[in-house]
Amino acid sequence: MIWETVRLALRSIRRNVLRSFLTLLGIVIGVAAVIAMITIGSGTTEKVKGDISKLGSNLLVVRAARPERGGPASFTPRQLEEKDLLGLRKGLTNAKAVSAASQSTVRVVYGPENIAASVTGTDIEFFTARDWNVSSGRIFTESEVRGGANVCLVGQTVRQQFFGAGDPEGIAIRVNRTSCKIIGVLESKGTSGFGQDQDNVVMMPLGSFQRRVSGNRNIDTIYVAAQDGIATSDVQDSIEAILRDTRRIAPDADNNFEVRDMTQIADAMASATTTMTGMLGAVAAVSLLVGGIGIMNIMLVSVTERTREIGIRLAIGAHEKHILIQFLVEATVLSLLGGLIGIALGLSLAGLASLTLSIPFAPSIPIILLAVGFSALIGMVFGFFPALRGARLDPIDALRHE
Repeated sequence: MIWETVRLALRSIRRNVLRSFLTLLGIVIGVAAVIAMITIGSGTTEKVKGDISKLGSNLLVVRAARPERGGPASFTPRQLEEKDLLGLRKGLTNAKAVSAASQSTVRVVYGPENIAASVTGTDIEFFTARDWNVSSGRIFTESEVRGGANVCLVGQTVRQQFFGAGDPEGIAIRVNRTSCKIIGVLESKGTSGFGQDQDNVVMMPLGSFQRRVSGNRNIDTIYVAAQDGIATSDVQDSIEAILRDTRRIAPDADNNFEVRDMTQIADAMASATTTMTGMLGAVAAVSLLVGGIGIMNIMLVSVTERTREIGIRLAIGAHEKHILIQFLVEATVLSLLGGLIGIALGLSLAGLASLTLSIPFAPSIPIILLAVGFSALIGMVFGFFPALRGARLDPIDALRHE
């Protein structure tokens, strides 16, 4: 019975192909927009999380606080110092790495080539804290860090600029006015979520950087990586307690440093992206209602056109429920076809966007199934009134209809 009804519905749709296509176009556009928006949003969320995770797992970033512009400072600004680093290394028992780093963008030269690169002065624990390994060569040794040796590691962008695919190990380059020997090449980190090329970098021992590049003893950043299984919020509390002590901050005074939990930042950015995706999806879903109204309109027209057919079926013994089911199935099939076409179109648009925007293609199976179910539901809901109207026609009046 039901398959015969579906067959009749498909035959009716084929009989008026252009009208049927224009009718389901609203459903196609609505479903495609919802699928595309949610898939692109999911890919964006994954990219945000991936970019944050490139900075390191369970990472906390400590920097000197800066007073707000135009307002009175509630603290005395003060740079991070070596005693802050030593205090954290001595006092933190729940951290697997504590590293100091200073950074500056300077000109790096090799032969006739030169490039503006981010030069970072740091120590051995930096590579553990930031989950950053070398693709070839080695990292600094303890003696090189203590002695401020003129050695460095280069990122993939710097290597490509100067040496192509060649091995630069053992070759000297000039960083600012200082010559340093390359001892390793860093693994590629790609572009950060802020559009910065993380591979356009040169790393050297912190002491060498302070003496030969920055010209001061300041520390820009202290990276703290929490041990696996330890909540970063607990580590953050310990960091704040230690730094308030080493920096001799009065109990009623504000911190002159700030601690950023990268896990919380990633969650907040992902949450914001998810919320925005939901809002865009809700706006796109409005077109589904417009498509449903279109289906109701065309089904009313169909009932009017087929009034005589309905009268004949009722006269030869068809029940009202048979007429109701026929037109209800026809509306549902029409809407479901629009939903399936919309899903294919939406996934295609999301795939094209993922290639263009360099974000992961992350389709959601539950959302796709929900779109199928919702499009069928729209057909049932908006097709019910026309179907009911057809089922309640008087056979005599229907047979007289021209």
